[in-house]
Amino acid sequence: MLAILTKNEPNYIATFEHLYLHSIDEVWAMLTDNDKLPTWFPELKVDELRKGGRILFDMGNGTFEDMTITDFNDHSVLEFTWADDSVRFELTSDQEGCKLLLIETITKLTDHTPRDLAGWHVCLDVIGILLDGNQVENRKQMWEPLYEQYVQAVNHLAK
Repeated sequence: MLAILTKNEPNYIATFEHLYLHSIDEVWAMLTDNDKLPTWFPELKVDELRKGGRILFDMGNGTFEDMTITDFNDHSVLEFTWADDSVRFELTSDQEGCKLLLIETITKLTDHTPRDLAGWHVCLDVIGILLDGNQVENRKQMWEPLYEQYVQAVNHLAK
């Protein structure tokens, strides 16, 4: 299921919901452990895991973008800046495992927005695949149909 996209003046909100049949500890480690983080998002690295701390985004050219952790509650909330936007992960226990909400607050819809949304969607799916003990064969093949769906969803939201 695609993220739920809403307009919340002056911003836009994308909410992804994912249920993992794994513990909060396992999912939290995927989000915050620098040994596990690169398995689903190779460009990210936690520098200081605390409110006011930093996450680094490797730009691939030897430089890093600093993203500030704006909200943090160990094993339940991780929120950080994402350029002009913000990304928030919320974890809660579920009877079957762990429910994850990823809430992206988007200040402005751009041509890149559907790419980011499809990317987050794939990342969340990859976390589940890896936690289940499987490997991802082809992320691009997962991403392409989602990208087209997010292009349509963002165009619909922008009307």
